[in-house]
Amino acid sequence: MKTRIAVLVSGGGTNLQALIDAAGRGELPHGALSLVVSNNAGAYAIERAKNAGIPTAVCVRGKGETRESFESRLLQILEENRVDMLILAGFMAILSADFVKRWPNRIINVHPALIPSFCGEGFYGLRVHRAALDYGVKVTGATVHYVNEIPDGGRIIAQKAVEIQPDDTPETLQRRVMEQAEWILLPRAAEQVAREIMDHKEVPT
Repeated sequence: MKTRIAVLVSGGGTNLQALIDAAGRGELPHGALSLVVSNNAGAYAIERAKNAGIPTAVCVRGKGETRESFESRLLQILEENRVDMLILAGFMAILSADFVKRWPNRIINVHPALIPSFCGEGFYGLRVHRAALDYGVKVTGATVHYVNEIPDGGRIIAQKAVEIQPDDTPETLQRRVMEQAEWILLPRAAEQVAREIMDHKEVPT
């Protein structure tokens, strides 16, 4: 028995691919990538999942649909697939406090900065890296953290620093943070949490 993991995605799925590759190398012994759910029907991450033989589902929030209704449908998909743990990997939707409370210490997220810098509502994608460059920091990085009701506010699991180069653009910085931090940290954190869930350890909040 392994911890059944659902990866929630919205776009290209590079972090999903890092998880798939890590699992292929045997680096996720306590976790099984059991489902990929996208809130964007055109996300390339769906193709990555299919290529890896991982079941997929699409759950798009309809125009005018309440978040409660959307999350109810998402929850049903997760329950039908007997999911134990969620990984947010470029998932462009903020989950409600009610939803998160159903998964205490079982949802993790990767953020492309060193929390508490450049995080919270509105900080995602290239916006994070543009903010870091505009501010003039010399070091950025990535953070994997538990998800709670506060955007990017959950307890930190792991961080890794990445130096900013003088000629960096948001795009070059984004790529280097992914390669040097996100793709390394996320599989390690996924295995750590999957193991803790399997062991039924009490994880401090």
